[in-house]
Parts: sequence; C-alpha cells; structure tokens
Amino acid sequence: MVMRRLKQYFFAGIVFIVPLAVTVYVLFVLFSFFDSIIGRYIQQYIQDKFGFYIPGIGVALLIIIILITGFFANRFFRHGFFIRIEQWFSKLPLVANLYPTLKQVILFVAAQKEFGFKSVVLVEYPRKGIWTLGFLTNEHFSAVNKAANQQLIAVYLPMSPNPLSGYVAFFERSEIVPVDMTVAQALNVILSAGVFGSQK
Repeated sequence: MVMRRLKQYFFAGIVFIVPLAVTVYVLFVLFSFFDSIIGRYIQQYIQDKFGFYIPGIGVALLIIIILITGFFANRFFRHGFFIRIEQWFSKLPLVANLYPTLKQVILFVAAQKEFGFKSVVLVEYPRKGIWTLGFLTNEHFSAVNKAANQQLIAVYLPMSPNPLSGYVAFFERSEIVPVDMTVAQALNVILSAGVFGSQK
C-alpha cells in the first residue's frame, strides 16, 4: 500500500517537474541563442566601448525585426510580394518538410489566442454513443443557418494527438454538452491522446 502511494507520488512529481524543467530549459536556450546570434556584435561593441554588458539586447532587436517585418508583410502581402517569397522559400529542400508544419502550428496557436475558442464542449461524433471533445467557435453562422433552415452552432473537432488536423461540424444547441474545462486543459487531453487531463 505504501509502495503504491510512493509510486503515485513519484509519477505525479515526474509529470509536474519534467515538463516544467524542459520548458524553462528550452526558453533559456532560445533566449541565449537569439541573444548571442543577433546581439553578438552589438554586445561586443558595447563591451569594448563602455565596459558593460546588456543582457537581452539581441532578443530586443529580434522583436523589433519581427515587428518591422510584420508591418511590411501586412502592408504588401495583398500585392503578392510576400506570397511569392513564401512560395519560393517553402519549396527549398528540407524547408519544404519543416516550414509548412511550423507555420500551421503558429497559425493554430495565433488563431486560438486572437479569435479564441469560446468554450470546450462534448458532441456525439462520429456516431451516437461516441463522445468527442471539441471547441465551440461560432454561434451565429447566418449562411449555414439559412441553408439548413435551423439554428446551428459551429464546433471544431480536433484530431489527437495533432489538433492542427480536425473537422468543423455544425450541431443543434441541444446536441452540445458544455464541459467545465479550459481550452488549455482540453488541448492537453488531445495532445496527450487522453493520457493527461484535468483532475478535480
């Protein structure tokens, strides 16, 4: 009995500590990487000229570069200039396998944060008796409601363990069951294929 509890405590500690430690380590490595690559020469100049070091100046410059790039991309993307650059870049060897996946992940996270999934729900899909975790996205799809001649609600049904792939399905309100979970908790369940989830 005691050994079983110790195993449970040990496993719970591993589940909590390992992701936290890895996250902190990755953030530290990324910070050091960008700070050294972009700010290396500026840091050296400041060190030689003034005799001190400013940590994070490379990351600050990276943020400025991203903002400037985003400004020009937003202004000129509609003219096709950035689209042609992206198409050329995404066809390069090795890049063709990596870039689209990374872009999808970033777009998924950005869309979730900017537009937001309204709530976590359960729906019976793909058939009665099988419940699927989904995200309520739109309650006022006028064109769909007019075509179906009824009030329908849009639900995004992500696939596990890759939430980037999924389906958009429309359900009647009575077919949707609200779930007392945050979007982050639901994504944790989906990404872990149901291994980890919210426990209360």
